[in-house]
Formats: sequence, structure tokens, C-alpha cells
Amino acid sequence: MAFEWQQAPTGTEGPGVSISEERQSLAENSGTTVVYNPYAALSIEQQRQKLPVFKLRNHILYLIENYQTVVIVGETGCGKSTQIPQYLAEAGWTAEGRVVGVTQPRRVAAVTVAGRVAEERGAVLGHEVGYCIRFDDCTHPLATRIKFLTDGMLVREMMVDPLLTKYSAIMLDEAHERTLYTDIAIGLLKKIQKKRGDLRLIVASATLDAEKFRDFFNQNETSDPARDTCVILTVEGRTFPVDIFYLQSPVPDYIKSTVETVVKIHQTEADGDILAFLTGQEEVETVVSMLMEQARALARTGMKKHLRILPMYAGLPSFEQMKVFERVSRSVRKVIVATNVAETSITISGIVYVIDCGFVKLRAYNPRTAIECLVVVPVSQASANQRAGRGGRNRSGKCYRLYTEEAFDKLPQSTVPEMQRSNLAPVILQLKALGIDNVLRFHFMSPPPAQSMVQALELLYALGGLDKDCHLTEPLGLRIAEFPLNPMFAKMLLESGNFGCSQEILSIAAMMQIQNVFVVPSNQKSHAIRMHRKFAVEEGDHLTMLNVYEAFIKHNKNSQWCQEHFLNYKGLVRAATVREQLKKLLVKFQVPKTSSEGDPDPVLRCIVSGFFANAARFHSTGAYRTIRDGHELHIHPASVLYAEKPPRWVLYNEVIQTSKYYMRDVTAIESAWLLELAPHFYQQGTHLSLKAKRAKVQDQ
Repeated sequence: MAFEWQQAPTGTEGPGVSISEERQSLAENSGTTVVYNPYAALSIEQQRQKLPVFKLRNHILYLIENYQTVVIVGETGCGKSTQIPQYLAEAGWTAEGRVVGVTQPRRVAAVTVAGRVAEERGAVLGHEVGYCIRFDDCTHPLATRIKFLTDGMLVREMMVDPLLTKYSAIMLDEAHERTLYTDIAIGLLKKIQKKRGDLRLIVASATLDAEKFRDFFNQNETSDPARDTCVILTVEGRTFPVDIFYLQSPVPDYIKSTVETVVKIHQTEADGDILAFLTGQEEVETVVSMLMEQARALARTGMKKHLRILPMYAGLPSFEQMKVFERVSRSVRKVIVATNVAETSITISGIVYVIDCGFVKLRAYNPRTAIECLVVVPVSQASANQRAGRGGRNRSGKCYRLYTEEAFDKLPQSTVPEMQRSNLAPVILQLKALGIDNVLRFHFMSPPPAQSMVQALELLYALGGLDKDCHLTEPLGLRIAEFPLNPMFAKMLLESGNFGCSQEILSIAAMMQIQNVFVVPSNQKSHAIRMHRKFAVEEGDHLTMLNVYEAFIKHNKNSQWCQEHFLNYKGLVRAATVREQLKKLLVKFQVPKTSSEGDPDPVLRCIVSGFFANAARFHSTGAYRTIRDGHELHIHPASVLYAEKPPRWVLYNEVIQTSKYYMRDVTAIESAWLLELAPHFYQQGTHLSLKAKRAKVQDQ
């Protein structure tokens, strides 16, 4: 190898807390749940008693009885996610129609943990034990007693029942992930506790954040610890030691280094599967392709042990995701190349060796430019330790970090909470709908930047969701808040009847919720791209997605047809489900059922009515510039507009930052539509005067 390793002190504990410890998969909601269970031969009751958390069962129940909030620090594999809700049910917390709620930051965890708990209780999923995630409610209004849900869905429930009166206890699992909606739920639950002394909170957190949570929830204003309302309990896990290896000097290309490290491990180390962390789908697929080449070369040398190389990322079709859980023969070593989705959301048996590239892709919002984008940044120490811990699940492991020990020491301790790096328009809208009028004074655990709040208020005013006094408008603001979507999508949907294209906009909005509609296998790349071009239209990506959806429906949602056209069948089925849910909301709000009958203009104008803030104009430099401050953007290579003559004006759904800022989901528009459909935005902008903004638009 071209670089040398330096071992950290031996026997480093495999650290971190994973989402839904014992069993995870990235199955689609309708797919099979694949679970690793070392005690599978035992009865369910024996399996439950083998979990470390079982020894503390009575103590946990005592603390929950006597404290309003219990912060539980549970190491990987301790059983807290599946067992604590059941202990509460067994102790009477679900009697008389009451419910125990368990929130998860990720949808896949809510579904898979609910499935395991239902199995342990001998229940049908959706009856006594259920889950509720966006666009999929698998609960029974009268029968469900243990309910798993995403933190966003819990916040949404508060819009109907502000004091969450049906819940006796709520467990916030993986609270240390500090997602946008975890933080909102934390702030709202603290308010609810002041009015409902009987509501119990269990906050499951990594060690690093435990004291922050205790200090936030503790309502004891005296110096007497006997009057504390919050307590911390630590549950030991069953992790094995993980030896950490650092590079002696930095490497310029972690992709190449990942491949070299996999090959070196395969040639020199004992049995055990390998998990390599990279930042995104593109990197994962590049490394998978490079490793397949290496595997073929090694096979030609007569090496007896073969490599089975598998990708893992959130947008991968479920049948591909399932492959990482399949058992392989002794003559095969699995190599899983993954994004940070394998850091906490899933548990894969057999991993002994971990390779950590040291970077992660996060969502980041810049209030100065009003651009929210995906950006690659160094991981935090907490994430690096979490990754290392993946190798210490079943036996002692090794973690190879593709950076120096000095670089690790300089990493931030933890990841910045989403609340401090996100577009806050959805948050503010939700809080306003919950009756919290002065959002600037809301008790955030980590207050967001004031400028981000101002930007969000400005956008919501321009969308018509807030009035000039920053109050929620009726009915538009209330309706936008009711959609489980970005406010821009909600506005576009609500306006679709006025533009005479609600049928088309429903399909487009549903398709935009799906990742990776186009499938491009590495061994059939050119053929797949040719098939995809059949759906492309000159106006851009939104109408191209509409074409794909309409063709899918025309061919009776046929999986064979999807395979022939290299389309993600499961994704398209999900788009159809999402469309039905959104359609119900449009019916509720009496939005007329209309179609533009093939005329693209009404559809494009309707998209502008929601996404006017995401407009950019073509510049003489060959790039695009935003109207707000002239920030440079480029069309993403995956867009149908990428290789075409650049339109003068475009709208985009989101921005991703790699070597440049790239716009994704891009559509060509007329500049006159911006002035016609978004006058508030141009009048109230904080970055440019009305005159300057209008001049920019009219000048084109």
C-alpha cells in the first residue's frame, strides 16, 4: 500500500448508540424486515431476558414513576428501543386506552422496530403495536397501545391534540441525532410537561448529550437535588473492543485509499466482513465498480476467498438493500460500501473491519445567500466513534481511519444540530400552526441563527402563509401547514386548481418525494441512459418526471416495464401512494380536479407560484446566478437540461455542493412569470431593493 498505518491504544471500546439496536434493515415499508439476532434459537421471552437492559427493568420503571423525565444512555445492543416501551405496557402505562409513543429520527427505524416489537408481543403489526410515518399510517385508532412514529409525525399530531392527551409516556429515541423535528418535539414536550405533570418522557441519548438533555428538562429551580424532575441512567451494551488505526500522513484521495485498504485487508487479515463509509451515492458506486475490477483481478491470481461487493445508501431500491443482510458461504468475504445510513439506521451482522473516509454529506443552509444545499464536511468525533463501533458488534474489530490521529483530535465533538443549519420555513410554519406566535422566544435547546429565522419569515410572507404582522393567514397559511411537505410544494399544490393543472401537479409533487427514479447499472450505463432519454422534455426535469409517472400508470404499474426502462419500480409505486395521500388533502381543501391536457405552460407557471424563490438566470460566464445575491450555480449533470443549450431562466428544487454548487430538479421558465406570480417576494426582499430586483429581471 502507498500509505502506512499507526495503531491507537488497543482495546478501544466499540462506542456509540445505534438506531434500533438489535435489528435493522433498510427495507421498503412493504418489504421484508431483515434482522440480525444472535439469540434466534431461544424463545422470544428468553431472547428478551438476554438483553442488557433487562437487568434494569424494575429500576427503569421506578425512575419513570418518580421522575417526569428520564434520560437513558444506552450503548449499542442494549435493547432500549424495543424493550422499554414493552416494560411500560406491562407495568400498566397503556391501560384505559392510553398510548406509549416512541419517536425515531428516521422512517426506516420506526417501521423496523415496530415490526420487531409486534413480533415479540405476538401481535399483528398495525393493531396493538403500530407505526406512523409520512404517507403511511399503520396504526388502529382504538387498538394501538405502543406507537412508533417519526419525530415529525409527533409534532404533526400536536396540531390536532396540543397536549397529546392520549399519551401516558413518550420515548424520544436517538435524541442525540438532533434532527430538526427532534428539536421541535423537545421544545414542545417541555411546554406540555408544565401543563401535564402526569406525562412521562424517556430521552434515549448518546453519552455526549445526556447532561444537556437533563439540564434542559430539569424543572427544579432550587439547589436541592431531591427536587430534580429529570435523572440520567446508563445501560451498558454488549460491544467488543475495536482497535483503531490512523494514517501516519494524510492521503489526497480517500476513494482510491478506500479501495487499497479493502484489498490489503482481504489479502492479509483473518475472516470477517468489511464496511466502508463514504459520503454519497456517486462515491459508493465508484468504489463498488473499482472493487469489482480488483475482485476479478484477485480471482485470476487463484485467491481462494472471493469478495462480494455491495452498495448501501438510502435511495437504493429495497431488493438491492436486502443483499447486505444475506448470509454468504465461508469462502466469500462481504464488502459493504455505504453512506452514513449504515452508521446508525441499520445493523449488519458479521462486520469486523470498518474503513472510515472521515467525511459526511450534510444539509446546510446559508442565510446570507438563502441557499440550502448538501455539502461534504469532516465527520464529528461522535460520528467517527459510531462508525468504529459497527466493527465491534459480534467480536473484536478493527477500524481503519483514512486520516491522521492529529486530524481526529481537531474534529468537532458532535455534529451541529439541524436546527442551526437548515431552512427554517417549515419549522416556523409548524410552530405558528401550534399557536406559538412569537417563534423568536420559543425555548429551543439550540437556538437557530436569527438571520435564518428572518429569511424564513420573509419566504412564508411571500408564499402568502403569513400576513404582514407575521400571523398565520387563513385559510392559506393553515392549509400550507397541514401538508407534510416543504411549504413551497404545499403552495404549488394549493394553487394548482387555479392554474387548471391539479392532476399534473399532484404527479410532479409525488415524484419529487422519490429518490433515484432512474436506475443506471454500471454494466449497462449507455443502454439505460438511452432508455431514460425517451422520457426527457426540453422544459426540464419536472415535466420529465411527469412523463415517467404517466407512462408508469399507462403501463398499469408494471414491474417488467420498469425493468426494461431502467426505472425504480418500488420508488414509482411509492410515488403513486404519496399521490393518493396528497390528493385527499386537495379534495379536503376543495381544490378543483383539473388537467392542462398536455399544455406545459399552466404547469410551469404553477411550479413558479411555489418555487419562485429558487430562481436563477444564465450569466455570460457560462454559469447561473441567483436573483438574491448573484450566487453562482450550475445545472447538475443528472438533469435533462445539462447537455442542452442553457435556458436563460430556470427554477430548481434543491442545491448540492461538491466541487461546485449544482442545481437539482431544474426547469426552464419565463422571467415575466416571476414578476407576475411573486410580487411580494420582490417587494419585501431583504437583499435587494424592489427597483434593483425588478431591474435584474426586466433587464433579461
